[in-house]
Amino acid sequence: MSDVENGTKGNTGDFNFPKSSSNGDNNRTPRNKKKRVRPLNPNNDGGAKIIIALLAGAGAAFLLSLLLLMSRLESQEFENGLLNSNVGGAQGVDDTLYEEQQEMGGVLPLPNGAWRKQHDLMQQQQKGQQQIATERQSKLLEKIKMFKDSNVDKMNKFNKFFGANPLDPVMKDAHKELDRMQDVLEGKQKNDKPMKKLDLHEQLADAVHKKEEEKKKQKAARKKELGIVDNVALKQGDKVAVISDEDAPHLQPHFPPLPPHTMSVELFGEKIITDTLSHNKPTMAGIIAILQRFLQNLHQFLKDHRDSKAPTVINEYFALVTKYLVPLEEAYRDKPVFPIREDGSIFMSLGAYRDHLLGETLRQAFKNAASPDKLFVGAVVQNCFGIDVTCRTGVEVKGQDEHGRPITKISDREPDVNGIEQFCDDPEYTKYCDSGQIRALYVNETESNGPTTARYFASKLWGGETYFLQADAHLRFAPEWDRLYTEEAKAAKSYPKAVLSAYPPGFSEGDPPYKGGTVGTRLCTCAFSTSNVEHHIIRINTGGTCGENANAPTQIAYIAAGFFFARAEFLTDVPFDPFLPWCFMGEEIALSLRAWTNGWDIYAPRKNLIAHQYRPGRMGLPKFWENTGRVFGRPGPGFNTQLQSISLKRVKYMVGYKDTTKEALEDLGHSVVLTDFQHYGPGETRTMDEFLEHVNIDIEKEQCGNIKWCNKCLMD
Repeated sequence: MSDVENGTKGNTGDFNFPKSSSNGDNNRTPRNKKKRVRPLNPNNDGGAKIIIALLAGAGAAFLLSLLLLMSRLESQEFENGLLNSNVGGAQGVDDTLYEEQQEMGGVLPLPNGAWRKQHDLMQQQQKGQQQIATERQSKLLEKIKMFKDSNVDKMNKFNKFFGANPLDPVMKDAHKELDRMQDVLEGKQKNDKPMKKLDLHEQLADAVHKKEEEKKKQKAARKKELGIVDNVALKQGDKVAVISDEDAPHLQPHFPPLPPHTMSVELFGEKIITDTLSHNKPTMAGIIAILQRFLQNLHQFLKDHRDSKAPTVINEYFALVTKYLVPLEEAYRDKPVFPIREDGSIFMSLGAYRDHLLGETLRQAFKNAASPDKLFVGAVVQNCFGIDVTCRTGVEVKGQDEHGRPITKISDREPDVNGIEQFCDDPEYTKYCDSGQIRALYVNETESNGPTTARYFASKLWGGETYFLQADAHLRFAPEWDRLYTEEAKAAKSYPKAVLSAYPPGFSEGDPPYKGGTVGTRLCTCAFSTSNVEHHIIRINTGGTCGENANAPTQIAYIAAGFFFARAEFLTDVPFDPFLPWCFMGEEIALSLRAWTNGWDIYAPRKNLIAHQYRPGRMGLPKFWENTGRVFGRPGPGFNTQLQSISLKRVKYMVGYKDTTKEALEDLGHSVVLTDFQHYGPGETRTMDEFLEHVNIDIEKEQCGNIKWCNKCLMD
């Protein structure tokens, strides 16, 4: 199995996008703040392995190449005089050949003119040997130069991204020796001293040990500052989760949220995957390893299909999902992956696409939670990390032309901030990262293909918590939001099969702290989109309100993908669909239909407890469909629209569009969109036709009617 297949390489990306030709935008100001490796939990036995795994990308490749190159130079090239002569360079070959002749007694005269023939033959042999040595010298010199040029840049990027790492002194020492090799080969320096032997293995062990000792000291100082002994907070209100191995063995071994692109298989071995898939011993580390393996293969898939047409891309993507993700789906079909803990804990699923507010969202969530020790987060961080790609802005409005039309521009920009790092670096919140309450899956922007896929990944980071909350990564939270949402769900008549959902009110970044308490919105209306981009998909919207004095939550028609709250059994009854790539619209009608037909009733919370930053296009924030265009070499949203038009047929078939029957899909050559549909379509508790009648949708006429019971708050 190749490295790509077994998932042991970091998916750091090597899509070389062209730089912007715009004036002045390429002169980016470097960040002043130096990144550093997050201190890791000393109680975790994988500490040293994490540092080695951190170097599995650029660092380990550098060391491996260095070891191989230096080993060859020492074992072979010393023998032929290229590096151990007194003169250095090609002249050293002459010295060596002369010494060998003298050791054999010199050149003796031969009778009958044979001497001249032998002399000429020896000269030819000398020239041949010298030519071979010169060619070897040239190749070695070229190899050293290529090695240095290719790896120095990678290591600079590596250190810029991860910060100082414990192998920096080792790398510096080894690189200095390479410089000396190059000088000797070029004849710039005599090799009057033996080649320096570098015990990289010993230095690596020493560096790792030193780093671990530093981390232990930092950890002890932080615990002392926070008043924490053995992960139990002594200060009132300063709690962290304390879950024993007996209560949740699947959360061990702990997979750290930092640094990005740490590979689970590198830390814990291939067994972490086989146990999860084949031996009914799932672990969070195993789940993450499976997702990382898929992403690694997706990276290669995107490179291989850069020039493919949309139907081919969809067909092959579905095959990739079937190969790498469906085995996980099959292993835990119709049952929870992990036992559900009845401790009132909440899992918050966050899909963050290049989101500068992710770190602040996490701070707000924990700061305002009544029980932060019971809050767990699964974040899918889809960022441009600036490794082998040039990061770009979204479409920014720079002004207006003479006709009043907007002037837009896309520019180069610095790599995205990592919200997980912002949160975990904050001394007030570090404890939540160390205690395993933050789970992160890092996805290069190049592998991002929309919110539906991100939400699927995030749902897999659930670890047995009582409640499941799905939200966007740019939110504000009211005080004690977690307690109030839990109480609101329990107040619904259909609890435990009740889903709370709403479109939260908006906020701007300069607003004062969010207090909550306004009357919640009700998702009671819909419309068939008339946009060519959205292909007549059903879009949901808000309707009437119930006032401030309702005695209990009442039912609504639809679920908003940007916020819903339910018991974790929802994940078993309505598992997230891995077969909806490149979709932006359609997930809400699909989610609503699937939940309701599986016996879940949908409720509007009576009070707003979170606020959402709504992001109009004029903000110029990056969009995933812009990335899709760059990845496939077709700038703009057009190619993503083509891909979405095919994926959306899966949703349209589910809802019953008359032009998207099974026969129609076969005629169009799009029957692949029905892959495993039986597991991600309507449920069996209620029918699809009953749902359409329930929400007053006429699918034949493509019309949404008034839902009186929803707008008037009549159904409890």
